[in-house]
Amino acid sequence: MGLGLRHFTDRVQEGECAGQPLLDSENGEELLHVQQRVVIVLGNLPPESPGTLFISSKQVVWLSDVDVEKGYAVDFLSISLHAVSRDPEAYPSPCIYTQIETQGGEDEELEDSDSEASEHFDLSKITEMRLVPSDPSQLDTLFNVFCECAELNPEPHDELDDEHEWIFGPDQVLGDVMDAETEEGPDWPIYENPANTIGYANGEHDLAHSVLELQIDDQRFEDAEETDQGAHGAHR
Repeated sequence: MGLGLRHFTDRVQEGECAGQPLLDSENGEELLHVQQRVVIVLGNLPPESPGTLFISSKQVVWLSDVDVEKGYAVDFLSISLHAVSRDPEAYPSPCIYTQIETQGGEDEELEDSDSEASEHFDLSKITEMRLVPSDPSQLDTLFNVFCECAELNPEPHDELDDEHEWIFGPDQVLGDVMDAETEEGPDWPIYENPANTIGYANGEHDLAHSVLELQIDDQRFEDAEETDQGAHGAHR
């Protein structure tokens, strides 16, 4: 399995699981969640007809409900960010928004409304994918499953990309805590995307927040000491 989005048509043909994606069970891949009536939107292409979303311990698979020869899959190692988007200015429908790492290149500028034209685009250039469930109340459940699977598929340490990963080493964390003593702000950049009300990048997403809280608490403690010292000086 390589980076990026790919076509997927391998389905189980018989038994209770007929129609489901054929998974690599010999290497421990397990199906964790199934969500029906999900529309997939790839890059700037028009939405596909509703299909079924299958989330395994290794990958995300979407299979069309109307065309057994149409399906897409992406490994969790290729998903650099996933988020819940409820901002209608970002996209008309509430959805799971994902960013996908590719071998290179950007989204093709394909906005043709003709569904037949969308069959000829290059999947290797798609860097964004939206999953739009028919029931928006399922977004939080889908997000939590994505988080669980991202933790099951950590980025290899020798291939970390500092520009896209919110992961901090011990030296960075210690250095930033020391900065708090000189009343300097943290060294890491703060990423904000107002279109994504909830976001998670493949890594320890609570670490930066925890260290920032520690800095705030330390500063409050120092302020409290200065106040106490001032009060004692006034009584002398």
